[in-house]
Amino acid sequence: MGYRRVLLKLSGEFLSGEGGYGISPEATSELAREIKGARDQTGTELAVVVGGGNLWRGGRNGVGMDPVTADYMGMLATVMNAMALQDALERLGSPTRVQTAIPMSALAEPYIRRRAIRHLEKGRIVIFGGGNGNPFFTTDTTATLRALEIGAEVVLMAKNQIDGVYTADPRQDASASKIDVISPMEIVRLGLTVMDATALTLSRDRHLPLIVFDIFLQGNLARLLSGEKVGTLIA
Repeated sequence: MGYRRVLLKLSGEFLSGEGGYGISPEATSELAREIKGARDQTGTELAVVVGGGNLWRGGRNGVGMDPVTADYMGMLATVMNAMALQDALERLGSPTRVQTAIPMSALAEPYIRRRAIRHLEKGRIVIFGGGNGNPFFTTDTTATLRALEIGAEVVLMAKNQIDGVYTADPRQDASASKIDVISPMEIVRLGLTVMDATALTLSRDRHLPLIVFDIFLQGNLARLLSGEKVGTLIA
């Protein structure tokens, strides 16, 4: 049995391609094709939160700046990514809406929960930009928060060439083993850098399952949306 409504969390770096910085039209289009294909195949109502690390990271780029200003600049980066992903999806014929936590009426709709849900019910992909509108929160937390607000059944945490949660970083430790199911607090206890602790705590308290998976393995997203077991379940 597949999912009715999900929230997909994407890293901003997915839009940059091999360059690792900026927005690559080719990489963004490839990602959009995977998302559209999975959405069309399963009919799942799909919302997206995309990070901004390909353009700005407050902790790295904002060294020496006021941290609040640096975080707001990061929120603007997520809006740029949301617009790029929207453009790629709509070029493929997939109706999409961008909603931002910080009002930018000339560019996108303001985030309104009921309107977002209505878009999803009409088959539109909704991309949430601007984080949650407040500094000191990551887009991981935004993804969990928005998923709870729109009634998503699960948050899908997309990774690149990592097909789940491991006991250590498999790219650096050949002995690392994959974990099929793990609790949010066990991730914190083991010090695994899967997502931030605020997002994990929120998912635990509200009983929202998370799934970590490799979105660049072709067909993975469609299999997940259709209800197959893919990646690692955090619940």
